[in-house]
Amino acid sequence: QVQVVESGGGLVQPGGSLRLSCAVSGNIGRAYVMAWHRQAPGKQREWVATLTNSGATNYAVAVKGRFTISEDSAQKMVYLQMNNLRPEDTAVYYCKVINPTTYWGQGTQVTVSS
Repeated sequence: QVQVVESGGGLVQPGGSLRLSCAVSGNIGRAYVMAWHRQAPGKQREWVATLTNSGATNYAVAVKGRFTISEDSAQKMVYLQMNNLRPEDTAVYYCKVINPTTYWGQGTQVTVSS
């Protein structure tokens, strides 16, 4: 059974940084995609970033140049480094694993406010 658990959220001032972590347990095989999504209050969940097992990355326009997705495959961890945070980045951030079954974590709250 694959489980996905996010951590690292919190309250940060505009312009600040946070690093989210996603711990993946269970056997996900060698062919997988990792992704981060977010959901702001009153809005639909939106895609933020993707990382494939071959190392390819892709980012939403809203976060490109500020966020970086990475992984430690040996530890089965996925990270989202978020820099220059803005109030509009406030959301619950979710980690997703596809292999090709889709697994979601429970989310971690990120609040950007002064």
